Amino acid sequence: MPIPPSSPYAHNDQTVRKVMLQVQLAAMPALLMHIYLFGFGIVVQWLLAVVTYLVVEYSMLKLRGRPVMPFLTDLSALITVTGLVFCIPPTAPWWVVVTGSAFALIFGKHIYGGLGYNPFNPAMLGYAFLIISFPVQMTTWIMPSEISGHYLGFMDAVQVIFTGALSSADFDMLTGATPLNEMRIGIAQGVTVADTLAPIAGHTSQTHYWLGLNSWAWINIAFLVGGIYLLYKRTIRWQFPVGFLGSLFLMAWIFHGYNPEMYPPASFVLLSGGTMLAAFFIITDPVSASTTPVGRFIYACGIGVLVYVIRSWGTFPDGLAFAILLMNIAVPLIDQYTQPRVFGHKR
Repeated sequence: MPIPPSSPYAHNDQTVRKVMLQVQLAAMPALLMHIYLFGFGIVVQWLLAVVTYLVVEYSMLKLRGRPVMPFLTDLSALITVTGLVFCIPPTAPWWVVVTGSAFALIFGKHIYGGLGYNPFNPAMLGYAFLIISFPVQMTTWIMPSEISGHYLGFMDAVQVIFTGALSSADFDMLTGATPLNEMRIGIAQGVTVADTLAPIAGHTSQTHYWLGLNSWAWINIAFLVGGIYLLYKRTIRWQFPVGFLGSLFLMAWIFHGYNPEMYPPASFVLLSGGTMLAAFFIITDPVSASTTPVGRFIYACGIGVLVYVIRSWGTFPDGLAFAILLMNIAVPLIDQYTQPRVFGHKR
């Protein structure tokens, strides 16, 4: 057997497909928690996104003259649409997820040359497009089934997503704003943080308080569990979640200490919205993120600061997409100034 002419003889069986399967597996606890709390709407949305990804990927690969099966089965596009689906209300009209998934894949990935060449996170590009284009549909969320009194079954979800109507319940009674949106509206109206948290929870009972406010906390905890798995498998780098969550916590701690009536506590900030989704599944994208150890930490910290700024003083209740896209722009500059020094050479 011929011997390779040079070293090192390193081996790594981590293919793109294996990495994507690990990420998809890590997202399962959050998906199951979402189904338990909000019903099967997210399943229908995910199936629509998968069909869209297959059609768009096949079409774009054919147009670009690239082999279809190797790129279609590497599952990178599946991770993109899965991340996007978690950001879309489970009862949003069918065309929302189809449009967002197609936009994310075409303008966030293929227009730059495909996987490995995209400067922006495709899922967040699709989400930003949707939140700007369809703000009403993207901010109409449903309440946990224990509060609304109606569990959104699979057929109910299909009906409301495709027709906008429910047969067994009044849809208007099921919908409501997210805790982040309620907090933003309450503070804008001069209501204190403590008083705003009560109606968010809808605490006619202690059970309703726990399920209402903390349903989003449970989803974030589920993402945290999946994220710990990814860290254990070394699928993602620790600098991303540590930098992001650390800077977000620090901002919340400072401003809540300065004015607790106007700024929510760090626990609310960390366990609401898409915080843990972003920390472990979005900003860890190795293509659009910084590639140096120090750069990853700076990149993640920048996202955390921007998320807090947009949540506190911006127009949108959750600024994840815009914060990530802004820091994507800064990645080349960050990488340029954080390159490690080669031994024996000056910087």
